[in-house]
Amino acid sequence: MYSEENSAAHPLCVALLFGGLSSEHEVSRVSAGTFADNMDPEKYELIKIGITKDGRWLYTEASSAQMADGSWEELPGNMPCAISPDRADHGAILFTPAGHVEKLHIDVVIPALHGLWGEDGTVQGLLELAGIPYVGCGVLASAVCMDKAVANALFAANGIPHCAWAAYTRAQLEADPDGIRAALEEKLGWPIFVKPANAGSSVGISKASNAAELADAIKLALENDRKVVFESFVDGQEVECAVIGSEPAFSTRPGEILAGAEFYTYDDKYKNGVSETLIPARLSEEKLDEVKDYAARAYTAVGCEGLARCDFFVERGTGRVLINEINTFPGFTSISMYPKLMEHEGTPLPQLIDRLVALAMERAVAHHG
Repeated sequence: MYSEENSAAHPLCVALLFGGLSSEHEVSRVSAGTFADNMDPEKYELIKIGITKDGRWLYTEASSAQMADGSWEELPGNMPCAISPDRADHGAILFTPAGHVEKLHIDVVIPALHGLWGEDGTVQGLLELAGIPYVGCGVLASAVCMDKAVANALFAANGIPHCAWAAYTRAQLEADPDGIRAALEEKLGWPIFVKPANAGSSVGISKASNAAELADAIKLALENDRKVVFESFVDGQEVECAVIGSEPAFSTRPGEILAGAEFYTYDDKYKNGVSETLIPARLSEEKLDEVKDYAARAYTAVGCEGLARCDFFVERGTGRVLINEINTFPGFTSISMYPKLMEHEGTPLPQLIDRLVALAMERAVAHHG
């Protein structure tokens, strides 16, 4: 069993991955800076590996501020690097300016990546091949939660309530646009939320109130993915739970987002800072506990481990609790709900990071011996 005390004598070598190819590249840079600023240097030797928007992996000694503002990419000390899938390496390969190849041993990875090619099981698969422990969900849960259509199907199979929904591929939408529109109108009614199945952070999401808006919304969603999810409008409070661990999973009671725009947009989340959070959410004690219970059930149903943020609607009038989605590597910015919820439960950021690293090490032992 791994214990946090083990790292006192020998600091753990932690690789922090940030950036990435997704539309959430900028958010990832800020999240990674939060990790870097809250990790005890006596416990952890931190290696920073940035992934540019065009997919280059670079070892960097950037500060948190340089990571956040993007200037890290221009630092003279950056070196091309790659995490090796060869288990004998157990780490990264550095390509030095002198033309040499160096190996860097890594004990654990924090993949502070959001969205596609980071939070979707791809990087997790690389780390499984490499045999390197990592923070967060495994390959399957990461992939499932990134695909809203697959996640919705699993929620339904496990009795986790969700709003009415449908999903179609690009080929289906192009082959029978009128038939699909009629089917959506009958099943979901207006307005309809239109989402790319695999994008994150509200990117490419539209609210359509008629056929013309639906056509535009589909076009926008297809710019982000080849599969589109359609969901009925829910007039509800948006609440979120932080979940940590597995077997058993612990969920916080939910916090609430007071959105600045008509619905919670990417700009709201990360740029405008107009969204406010309330912890706990403005719900009855019984309803707070009901959401918390559904969060742990949903997290377990899709096989999450390590951490995830589970997002729900509580429908106005009926009080129905409806899951929206699960984020398997939630944001760790100054306005992010996950670290705020954990802090409210008595786990401030430095201890939370210790716990997440410990869970990563424990899972590696449990899975691989």
